Amino acid sequence: MSTSPQPSPSGRSGGPSRPSRRGLLAVGGALGLGGLLTACGGGSSDKADKASGAGADSGSWTFKDDRGETARTKKTPKQVVAFTGTAAALHDFGFECAAVFGPTELKDGKPDPQAGDLDIGKVTILGNAWGEFNVEKYAALAPDLLVTNMLQGSELWYVPDGSKKKILALAPSVGINVTKVSLTKVIGRYAELAGSLGADLKAKKVTDAKARFEKASETLRKAARDKKGLKVLCASGSADLLYVSDPAVYADLAYFRSLGVEFVVPGKVTGGFFESLSWENAGKYAADVILLDNRTAALQPKDLEAKPTWAGLPAVKAGQITPWLSEPRYSYAGCAPLVERLAAAIEKAEKVS
Repeated sequence: MSTSPQPSPSGRSGGPSRPSRRGLLAVGGALGLGGLLTACGGGSSDKADKASGAGADSGSWTFKDDRGETARTKKTPKQVVAFTGTAAALHDFGFECAAVFGPTELKDGKPDPQAGDLDIGKVTILGNAWGEFNVEKYAALAPDLLVTNMLQGSELWYVPDGSKKKILALAPSVGINVTKVSLTKVIGRYAELAGSLGADLKAKKVTDAKARFEKASETLRKAARDKKGLKVLCASGSADLLYVSDPAVYADLAYFRSLGVEFVVPGKVTGGFFESLSWENAGKYAADVILLDNRTAALQPKDLEAKPTWAGLPAVKAGQITPWLSEPRYSYAGCAPLVERLAAAIEKAEKVS
């Protein structure tokens, strides 16, 4: 990023200092690369379904996370605190978290996209932006477990470095890796976790969502086959830069690519996440469809209209831009609409590059 005033990781106006690597991910639309974890085996949807009820008895509870660490409690955790998107995914599988941290509530009081179907009026919000985490309020909850994603090696997403030791001393933690693995694997891991916490993975709400996801996936596969040669670019916009994301890093993009979607792969990825293009070079890659990061910290199409190089892109001229929730909630209910939306965008798109 340039040294001019820019959005901070929280999405607010910041000063000229360069954000941390994690902060850059939070605002720049890159969902991490970090170290590729070795604990990537298992976690398929079939195994996850079998996990229903695991650890939900009156005895001790354990769960081995993607750091290779085993969280242990004397009984099944009830007071669970999670990153907002994580809590939203667990909600979809039938488990309710007591509190959340991360983007939860917009300025107008509506739920942030990452909150999914959470009733944000019924959960305690410990922090609503990057770097915010009310440790005192967290301690007062007497938490049994903390859960979040991992985007960079074993770092726990949205757990602030400055207060991490205090936070992790209060309760066991679970980290789920969401980079360089397929979407179905991450969903499977969250299903497994929800089942261990007592969620019913055979509930109609869950099985219906899974069926919808699978149907959407086949629709996307057909659309990609019918529109072979159509190029899709995934990007996030800031005031100074257009970040072109590497599809190999993101669980959702890796899955879409396995279904036949042809993505633009940036050639000069820095740090393993994305290529940063000045707006003068925004047209470096030919694309027919643009998936544009729709998180609250990223610039949206209306914000980018004044940039001539953006307006001149063939996909923009053709109106072939579709929102990209680059931090999805990893559940069948959360991801089915995303697959459907991409399938519809590809079905309607024409070759313009």
